[in-house]
Amino acid sequence: MTTTYPELLARLYAARRAGVVLGLERITALLARLDHPERRLGTVVHVGGTNGKGSTVAMVAAVARAAGRRVGVYTSPHLASLRERFTVDGALASEDAVGSAAERVAAAGGDELTFFEQVTAIGLVVLADAEPDLTVLEVGLGGRLDATNAVPAPIAAVTGVALDHQQFLGDTLRAIAGEKAGIWKPGQYAIIGAAGEAEALPWLALAAWSAGVSEVRIVEPDARSPATALLGAHQRANAACADALVDALVARGALVAPAEVRAAGYAQVVHPGRLDEVVPGLLLDGAHNPHGAAALAAYVATRPERPKVLVVAVSADKDVDGILAPLVPRFDAVIATRYDQARALEPAALAARARAAGALCETAPDLTDAVDRARAAVGRGGLVVVAGSLFAIGEVRPRFAPMAIDPIRLSDPSTPAT
Repeated sequence: MTTTYPELLARLYAARRAGVVLGLERITALLARLDHPERRLGTVVHVGGTNGKGSTVAMVAAVARAAGRRVGVYTSPHLASLRERFTVDGALASEDAVGSAAERVAAAGGDELTFFEQVTAIGLVVLADAEPDLTVLEVGLGGRLDATNAVPAPIAAVTGVALDHQQFLGDTLRAIAGEKAGIWKPGQYAIIGAAGEAEALPWLALAAWSAGVSEVRIVEPDARSPATALLGAHQRANAACADALVDALVARGALVAPAEVRAAGYAQVVHPGRLDEVVPGLLLDGAHNPHGAAALAAYVATRPERPKVLVVAVSADKDVDGILAPLVPRFDAVIATRYDQARALEPAALAARARAAGALCETAPDLTDAVDRARAAVGRGGLVVVAGSLFAIGEVRPRFAPMAIDPIRLSDPSTPAT
């Protein structure tokens, strides 16, 4: 009997208790028992990095679709439905397809693995069943020991490196760069983007050559970087990285993408929850680490609306002060609140940190109250920005934009296995 989608969500919710276990042995063995779905994904592009990897994945997939190719995408995390992680030609996988794949994964012993390992195996089965011409995979956490690294990929990119997830990846940029660069393998075409700290670039390049890649291309945004539908000057770096990936696909014969095809793809790209203006004057952005918050702050500075109010909800395990520091000066007022999960920092504690950063700050018990209060305060001429966590964006966005919503709210675990 096929696992129903709600049954799968309940099982995965329980699997979160195992925490995060990095490593490839378990997922590699499981994929072998599943008759290697990772070998039936067409040409694979693997994308890692601290920030920008999701946008880069979305751009490459959009160009490939514009070129008439059947495109599978595996990404994480999701906002409101697990099915967002598995898409074919831009459409979410059906509940039946996900349930069927989950049944096969469980029959192969997958339900003994961690949350992310199970979700990755399910996603690979879903995508393999769809028989894509090419697949774009986003790294979940780190790279070297991330479950997606069990998939052979002839082309791989690291969009850039900044501080985040230090409890898993190390306390320095150099250590994190080493983990991110672990997706590179002998013979690959390696691309290094500029969506991170510049000092990490030499470490990434050295790691790529040390891994035995066939070629290394370091890309910087310039006047030739393609324009995209995504907001923010920082997307120029992601677009440059995406265009280099498209070049690599063209060189392999996996794609025919002349200038007009690329332009059409980049004009259609969407990435929900990242500088996402769901209705006029309401902007949503995950901005869950200092580097991402700085990019958001730079964009907000270009917006003429006044007043500007920040609605912020942050996970307690994040660099809260580092997130608030670039944002607070860009807003006339801040409303500190929380998303509805245990990881969220309590509003009073978050407000204290915001006030220490110089904010005129009040609290709200939840995101619904906070957003409604902020929109009423700014009126028609102002700007409300919701930021600090993708979990928060996943709660707010369905109020303003049609999207699938799961009956059980799932999120990746935040702590190592004990």
